Amino acid sequence: MANVVFQFENGEKVTVSTMAGENLLETARKSNVVIDAPCSGNGSCGKCRVKLLGGELDSKKTRHINEEEWAEGWRLACCSTVAGDVQVMVPDIASAYRSRMKVADLSSPQEIKIFDDCMEHLAEADLTLGNNIRIIDLKMDVPTLDDTMPDNERLTRALQAVTGIEKIELPFSTLMELPDVLRASDFEVQCVIAQNKEHVFVYDVFEKSANVVAAGLAIDIGTTTVSAVMVDMLTGRILAKASSGNGQIRYGADVINRIIESQKPGGHKKLQDAIIDETLNPMIQQMSRAAGLSSRQIYRLSVGGNSTMNHLLVGINADPLRMEPYIPAFYKTNSIYASDIRLNVHPDAHVIIAPNIGSYVGGDITAGALVSMLWNQPHFSLFIDLGTNGELVFGNSDFMMSCACSAGPAFEGGDISCGMRATDGAIEACKIDKETMEPTFDIIGDPGQKPIGLCGSGIIDVIAELFRCGIISPKGKFVREGKRVKHDHYGMGSYVLAFEEEAAGSKDVEITEVDIDNFIRAKGAIFSAIRTMLKSLDFDISMIEEVYVAGGIGSGINMQNAVNIGMFPDIPIEYYHYIGNSSLCGAYAMLLSTKAERKVYELARNMTYLELSTEPGYMDEFVACCFLPHTDSSLFPTVMGQL
Repeated sequence: MANVVFQFENGEKVTVSTMAGENLLETARKSNVVIDAPCSGNGSCGKCRVKLLGGELDSKKTRHINEEEWAEGWRLACCSTVAGDVQVMVPDIASAYRSRMKVADLSSPQEIKIFDDCMEHLAEADLTLGNNIRIIDLKMDVPTLDDTMPDNERLTRALQAVTGIEKIELPFSTLMELPDVLRASDFEVQCVIAQNKEHVFVYDVFEKSANVVAAGLAIDIGTTTVSAVMVDMLTGRILAKASSGNGQIRYGADVINRIIESQKPGGHKKLQDAIIDETLNPMIQQMSRAAGLSSRQIYRLSVGGNSTMNHLLVGINADPLRMEPYIPAFYKTNSIYASDIRLNVHPDAHVIIAPNIGSYVGGDITAGALVSMLWNQPHFSLFIDLGTNGELVFGNSDFMMSCACSAGPAFEGGDISCGMRATDGAIEACKIDKETMEPTFDIIGDPGQKPIGLCGSGIIDVIAELFRCGIISPKGKFVREGKRVKHDHYGMGSYVLAFEEEAAGSKDVEITEVDIDNFIRAKGAIFSAIRTMLKSLDFDISMIEEVYVAGGIGSGINMQNAVNIGMFPDIPIEYYHYIGNSSLCGAYAMLLSTKAERKVYELARNMTYLELSTEPGYMDEFVACCFLPHTDSSLFPTVMGQL
């Protein structure tokens, strides 16, 4: 056995015992030590860097760590095995990304306004708030020797008299509390119920004097981030909100790596524990404390998540999603309750999951399509959800078509040497002086925060600016020389945004030709998906009249720069609208509005799913898009006119 000490930059230490020969990243995972590994440990991303402080590690050299860094002790956790007692430092950027990640979660006035506007538009379409949760006051006769009716029957008859409904269901969890509550309140109580036309379900019974709130929880489960709001089910008022990185992140940045990890022994439980025990239950505890409520007073949940996240949430095998013919276990299910998946809320709370419509288009998109209002407009609109994956919906009040493209890791910083998620130290916006080639940028974090790397919105800006300034060619190759343009011994060019002495890390923050090429492919996936979907309908770009951009990365995107690099169509910029976390907005609407819930199911049934991998011509479209802005410059007349 060997002792492994994980030391964090804040001084905390975690010591674990493991067998010699154990992979260091796997040791960290088993010990619940969070080390970012977007590639799930296959050595391709270089993000799981740790520093050897003492002891023994058997480590492979990789292209992600240069000779100087190697000499300083830097290693990749996924490429290192424990050879004996060892102590490693886990840098802040590798361990703290979950708690400080920038999330679209109603945390800013802009997001709150977008949220309020969405609810107003739904109300105008007659999808008003209204559900079957009720709080009812009851007064019963106190038992006597002449009236020996049992407590459950006494409560049942009182509810029948008030509601006029014969069938009353009193679950065991409520029956357990009933004798004490009735006698403490002299048989005057408040009941939290779900009331339908022919059935009443009794969630809870409280004393008459209690300040009762019937709460619900709307959740957006993204591959990278999770957001939630706790609301009053009767009024719709937001009681608390929370956000976090998805605890599954350390098992891979994308859904394919997560699915592969889930197929390993104990993998289903490991992935489910990461989202339930490490992410959702702590968020629920945090929100309940902020709202001054018991988490047991959460009686309903609504979830928006992609197809893989939905399967991993409930612990169902997701492997068929990635294997042809790409068949999920479910599109729609109404059979999940909180106790089934160990959520720390009322055990009988119903979990509403927004329906999936394909293996890679899930409930986050059906919920997002609801609040985008495409279905309520006569003109043609495009809905784009940019996150770890890129999902699209096109249509109007007559029809809707959806598809998904594999573009995400680059937008979250994956596949980019200095890429990172949107957390402290990430450059999120950039301008470059055309004459001097000097950059100015905005950095996530407190004032004075030094740059560590680039998040998705920052990468878009940097590439757009490099192209605008003539520093790179349409192929993404460096064509100008200067202080900030370097070439390695292989001749590969790079642009330095911050030299080592200006940065918070141990090396220059730079973007290379390989990074640019990777991102060009990612942006090409988005535009080629748009073109392929339109072509399948015999439409063209000119028919798009509105574009709604959603997702965490959407909040920081400079829309014009996204057009300039050929990611979005070259149509008037005023056609573009950022609509926030549409998955969370849609989950909120489904939670509080029975009409909205039914509408989402209707949209899912009527939406056509286009599988791009089987669509003739898609790869030709994709290859044509791997250029700045495109091999066919006529598709981007405005952009070409500015160069």
